[in-house]
Formats: sequence, structure tokens, C-alpha cells
Amino acid sequence: MAHADKIELFVKASDDGESVGNCPFSHRIFMILMQKGVPFTLTTVDMKRAPEVLKDLAPGSQPPFLLYNGEVKTDTNKIEEFLEEKLRPPSYPNMTPRYKGSSTAGNDVFQKFSAYIKNYDPKKEDGLQKSMLKALLTLDRYLRDPLEHEVAAKPGIKVSGRKFLDGDVLTLPDCSLLPKLHIVNTVCKHFRRFEIPKDLEGVTRYMKNAEELKEFKYTCPNKEEILLTYRSVVKHMP
Repeated sequence: MAHADKIELFVKASDDGESVGNCPFSHRIFMILMQKGVPFTLTTVDMKRAPEVLKDLAPGSQPPFLLYNGEVKTDTNKIEEFLEEKLRPPSYPNMTPRYKGSSTAGNDVFQKFSAYIKNYDPKKEDGLQKSMLKALLTLDRYLRDPLEHEVAAKPGIKVSGRKFLDGDVLTLPDCSLLPKLHIVNTVCKHFRRFEIPKDLEGVTRYMKNAEELKEFKYTCPNKEEILLTYRSVVKHMP
């Protein structure tokens, strides 16, 4: 990337209007830029004030959006694709996963979580929780099953020891999934006294590895911000 290139990321602001707010899409792009190791500026956008920056740069859109040398990108998936194309080796790490399964692992967890946490019918509670657990179990199996390169390096290996979905470094699917898993665990623990079971060893290891990574820790909204977002969404059991 030429020195003149300028990258600006705009993300949703927290309730105080200044720090990083709860938005898994913003978190996703923030993580990608951190992992790429590219210089960029971060601007939090207070949505309650309908800021002029949105009217001028991205009318009708919600954060995150990206400015790359003045060119506006507003769709999260397209921002991801754009950054992977622009910020490529040898100057920047490749973040495209090697394995197809890594791109889809855990894709339905957040959807199942949303149905569970918004439910207000006690009769459906058990079934919705089991549905979410089933999605987490499928993710756990993927994280525990050794990938081809692990088997090649250690024939006979039964359980994977890799840190992330595709190996030992972050790839694009991690940047999408980890912010959502963090929300799932934070919200369920607080509002339902339920958290991702520790016996799901693959998922537990995965989240622990993320928590030790600056690309994840530095980009996370604080716990209270996540809970504030869901306070008006969560349906309390009668």
C-alpha cells in the first residue's frame, strides 16, 4: 500500500457516544484491520445524534463503513472482500481460510441465540435452548476435528489443538464468529443464567485463545455496553 493511502473505519459508538459500541459487524471489520497490521483511523459514530458524517459520506447507511482514499464502502461483506483484495501478501497477511468448512462453521449459532433470547413463552424455552446448544455442538465438533494439515503433520491425531477455525492464526471467519460468540455468552450468562458449557472443549478453547489475542481484546465493546444493547431486546420469562 502506498504511503499516501488513507484508511478510515467508522463504527457504532457506545451509549456514551465516544467509546466503541456493541456491533458485531463493526467488531468484525475492526479485527480484520488490526490483524492486517495496517495503519488506520477509527471514528465512533453516535447514532442518536444523526451525525453529519453519515449524511455526507454514507446517507441511509449504518456503521460500520470504510473510507479508503475517500472511496466509501458500506456493506460489511464487501468491505471484507475489498480489504482482503487490497491488503494482500507480501505486505499484509492473507486472511482467507484454507478450508471450506472454516467459512461456514458456527454460522447458525447467532440466529439460534436470537430466537432463544427473544422468546417469552416458557413452553418454548427448553426447545430453543436445545436448538442453540445443537448449533454450538456442531461448531464444537468442527473445532475438535483435526484439519488436513494437522493430520499430515501428526498422523493418528484424534483431537485438534489448533487455536482458531482454520489453524493457529485468525482468518476472516474468525473475525465474524468470535464477536457473536462473545455476545452470546455475555448476554445468556446475565439474562438467563446460562453460558456456553465448559464441556464443549473446542468452543471453550477457541474463546479462551481469542481472549488472549490483542486483535480481539482491543476491539471488544465492554460488557455493560453489550448488556445495555440487549436489555430492550431480551424477553423475560413470566
